[in-house]
Amino acid sequence: MNRFVSLLLTGLICIVAIGQFVQVITRYVLEVPVLGLEETLLYPTLWLYILGAVNASRENTHIRANVLEIFLKSERQHQVLAVIGEVLSIAIASWLTYWAWDFSKYSWRVWKESPTLYLPTFYMDVALLVGLVLMILYTCVHLLRHVRQLLKAGEH
Repeated sequence: MNRFVSLLLTGLICIVAIGQFVQVITRYVLEVPVLGLEETLLYPTLWLYILGAVNASRENTHIRANVLEIFLKSERQHQVLAVIGEVLSIAIASWLTYWAWDFSKYSWRVWKESPTLYLPTFYMDVALLVGLVLMILYTCVHLLRHVRQLLKAGEH
């Protein structure tokens, strides 16, 4: 799974980088812009952004401002804070997923198309829903790990 995620993110970033390189060369060197290139690059760019956030959730490497940890002395207090943080993250992400679900249903029903190439925007819009669902799943895994550590520490 780690290998697949790594290859997918690497592939997406290469597509975006190559597309931007082509755009710079054609627009500023050859002075012939490629019609619809920016529009086409929105798809891998958005998926890269969302899946990058999912990967940070999977690896538990999100940027955090853990100011409260400075004041906590014991490992048990750190675990309780982690459990509270994971529960709040799940609650907020669940609320956002509810809205993303409504947005995805709307996007499916309306079936908007991009202005130049008439590509369906649903495939970009659904990225948010997919990303939030995956982030909730990974956050639940981290929550279970913290609860187990908290219970194990309570036994001693």
